[in-house]
Amino acid sequence: MKTTEVKQLETKELVEKIENAEEALAKMKLNHQITPLENPSQIKVARRDIARMKTELRQRELNK
Repeated sequence: MKTTEVKQLETKELVEKIENAEEALAKMKLNHQITPLENPSQIKVARRDIARMKTELRQRELNK
């Protein structure tokens, strides 16, 4: 997810996407420990997407 896509989301949608992404990341990490993922860089991409969303959410809180 790109920064421009994140900025276009409403705050409520952003919070929901963060929660879903964190759950997916936890599942991905667990699955990777049991059987290695075909593409382990997916974990890195997911972490960065979550960080982008959290950064945008924090910026919105500070701007209020």
